[in-house]
Amino acid sequence: MRILVANDGFGDAGGVQRYLDACIRGLVARGHTVAMLHRDPFGAAARVSPLIASLPQFSVAAAGLDGALAAVRGWRPDVCFSQNMDRLDVERGLAAVAPVVKFMHGYAGTCVSGLKRHGFPQACPCDRTFGPACAVLFIPRRCGRLSLTTLQSQYRWAKQQQQLFASYRAIVVASGHMRDEYLRNGAIGDRVHVNPLFATNEPVRAPSAPNTRASVAFLARMTTLKGGDVLIRATARASRLLETRIALTMIGDGPARPEWEALARRLDVDCTFTGWQDDDSRFDTVRRADLVAVPSTWPEPFGLTGLEAGALGVPAIAFDVGGIREWLRPGVNGVLVGADPPSASALGDALAAAFRDRAQLTAMRPQALAVAREMSLERHLDRLETLLGACNATAQRLAAGE
Repeated sequence: MRILVANDGFGDAGGVQRYLDACIRGLVARGHTVAMLHRDPFGAAARVSPLIASLPQFSVAAAGLDGALAAVRGWRPDVCFSQNMDRLDVERGLAAVAPVVKFMHGYAGTCVSGLKRHGFPQACPCDRTFGPACAVLFIPRRCGRLSLTTLQSQYRWAKQQQQLFASYRAIVVASGHMRDEYLRNGAIGDRVHVNPLFATNEPVRAPSAPNTRASVAFLARMTTLKGGDVLIRATARASRLLETRIALTMIGDGPARPEWEALARRLDVDCTFTGWQDDDSRFDTVRRADLVAVPSTWPEPFGLTGLEAGALGVPAIAFDVGGIREWLRPGVNGVLVGADPPSASALGDALAAAFRDRAQLTAMRPQALAVAREMSLERHLDRLETLLGACNATAQRLAAGE
């Protein structure tokens, strides 16, 4: 097949770009011809892999919308695999060129802010169906930035995105939770497909032994959504309950880091902030931890960090929110914390219980690795390839008048 991959950024940092790097390599290796359409100019090409940089590229910023779509039409794609795209006029134009398969990495079109989370009176996931009531609650419940202008623009964009659901030949999501989310918000039932993600790091041959001291690692961009403050409070509570200090390592950076560092000092938590690390350093740090914590207070669409830790043979502990259950199997590859809403006390109690049976945590290490191997790139590509092929075949039948 001739597959056009669309994404808003060119070589963006973050999970979507890592996903695309892996998927495109796999699709090319399977014999497909791939090109890319971007909203952005070509200047960021240095941030992508040589393979992706070598593909045919179309830029809306460089050629304008009409010019880019004309170039895409001339390339004659069989199907378009679209990712994040804030320019909805691009999505509308693509639908006129080829069948569009849309991967919804987040809550686009089902939430004003895309966070699917109330911030007041306490942080908790939101399961409300998108509509006018969301606009009414947006500021009182602290659902996003406290700005009427932001509310108006984001609500308008989300409504327009929701109206595009019917134009997609298929919608791909990473978890059953996300499938339910899009069905509840008007997506066509038989067009929404679950294709779980995969660890972007290569699974190790065998798990390493954990540190001699009880230890937890956190790996994420340091924002309020990721719950680092909740984890620090939980670690302080668990350390008191166990009467021993749990070592906490916070890997990453972001706007919440200074606040979290101050909180760790105030609560006397044995906490090390490493900043961002390269893959080798990060993996070395994580693979020796007893647990990787995913303390998100928003409903993670999937929670890839936990599966990537599993590829290192490290089980996870996470709140039972969003798509976490797609990969976290309680007692097999981690600890699932049921809390409504997520709280430091619930997470702290769960941490303490886990470390009281540290032998069980050690027994989970090969099982965490097994789950990560099972949820592989090859299986993801098998499902994706089948779906893209079916959408192309349907489009051809429709074009032939069958």
